[in-house]
Parts: sequence; C-alpha cells; structure tokens
Amino acid sequence: MGLEILGRKLGMAQIFTESGERVPVTVISTGPCIVVQKKTEERDGYTVQLGFEERKPKHTTRAQAGHFSKHNVSPKRFVYEVRLSAEEADALETGQEVGCETFDGVAKVDITGVSKGRGFTGVIKRWNFNTPRQTHGTHEAFRHGGAMGAGTYPGRIIKGKKMAGQYGNARVTTLGLRVEKLDAEQGLLFVRGSVAGPTQGLVRVVASTR
Repeated sequence: MGLEILGRKLGMAQIFTESGERVPVTVISTGPCIVVQKKTEERDGYTVQLGFEERKPKHTTRAQAGHFSKHNVSPKRFVYEVRLSAEEADALETGQEVGCETFDGVAKVDITGVSKGRGFTGVIKRWNFNTPRQTHGTHEAFRHGGAMGAGTYPGRIIKGKKMAGQYGNARVTTLGLRVEKLDAEQGLLFVRGSVAGPTQGLVRVVASTR
C-alpha cells in the first residue's frame, strides 16, 4: 500500500549528478492532491478519496458540486480512490493537501500513464517486422504480415499472434524508476528514464515496493 499522487508529465530533460554523470530524466509536476473524503475499507473497499486539479463550478454537475460542498472542498477535475493502511489513513484529514513531498526519502517510484495512441497500424510499425525484398518477384506484399496459419492442426490462428491492430493508447506502468531529484517547493519530481504518455499527460505516481 502507499499514497498515489496524480501529476502531469512535463517532458524529458537531463541533470548532472555530483559525480558529473549526465542522467536523462522525466520531469513530473505532482499534485497537490486534496483529500476529498475518508472512507472505510470494510464498507467501501478503499480508504481515501483524492481530487486533483481545480474545475470551474459551471463545468461541474449538481451531484458533483453537492459532494464537494458537503466536504468543504472546491470542485476537482479528477477524483480517484486509494487503498491505504489504517495508520496511513489516520494521518490524513479531509481538505489536506498532499504533493511530491510524500516521496521525500523514497528511492524508487512506479508511474502509470497512457501511452500515445498511434491508431490502427500494420505489423511493420506495430511489431517491427522486417520487410521482404522489394524486387520484381515480390507482388503487393511489401508490408504484409505474411503466412500466419497453423497448418492442418489446429487449423486456426493461435491466440496472441502478432498481427495488425490498435497500437498504443494503452495503460502502461513503469516499475522501479529511480528518483534523481525532488523539488517540493515547485512540486516537481525528476525520475530517471522515460514515462509512458505525451507531454501534459496524466500520470499516477506511487512509491515502489521493488
């Protein structure tokens, strides 16, 4: 268990360590997330409801506005639930702000984002297949997947066969990203390596158990 923080991927940059090593990092603007409501694991299945980013009241439904007003919290664009231990949940209060300072002293984090959608693509782009020789002997099959049947037995295409289809636009979690730098004042988290999703894409950050 651990507190998950929502944030925005700002893009990639590079920083230099004390030893002079140049490190590629992804910059993430985390939080602040607001504790909207506290729940119980036995009744609701989770313990804390959090909100992220302000939302104009005119863009908020009456049901949502009533929910936020009941807990004295301004309307939020995103609302999500987190399962925490009893000790972690007791340390939070309704209306409290939580940000990247949550990861102070954390060595690694797991980050979840939605990868860039590339639409319906062929096997060359989707699976990095090789193209056949583009000579006179090859007819209308320069970027095709080729033979994919399984013969007389079992006489069908095996599940999981690499074929053309939807590429990207999938939920991707990158595990064990090293935290290189933490700027609590500006709410920035610098992690080594890449994170799925476009610039300004929504991501979820949680302390890694690896």
